Amino acid sequence: MQEPVLRKLFLAFIQVHILHHAKKEPIYGAWMIEELKRHGYEISAGTLYPIFHNLEKDGLLSWENKTISGKIRKYYSITEKGVSVLEQAKEKITELKGEIN
Repeated sequence: MQEPVLRKLFLAFIQVHILHHAKKEPIYGAWMIEELKRHGYEISAGTLYPIFHNLEKDGLLSWENKTISGKIRKYYSITEKGVSVLEQAKEKITELKGEIN
């Protein structure tokens, strides 16, 4: 991902991907990194966590700490505002996909 424009586009796709999965169930960073990898995105924790924090700051995600096997893990869930933004993004993606295909 050397092109700055492609990087910006891919970061936007990643945000939509995060919201999509957070709508299904609470997610955590290591799982999301693996999920994104399955789709061809190579993303580090140093890139992912600021995205989580920005989505939280914008009111699209909320989080809660859970203890799993003695480890504290931060789980992110989508908010009502996040659901609304995701639905709007999906509409625009569908429209764009129709135009470019």
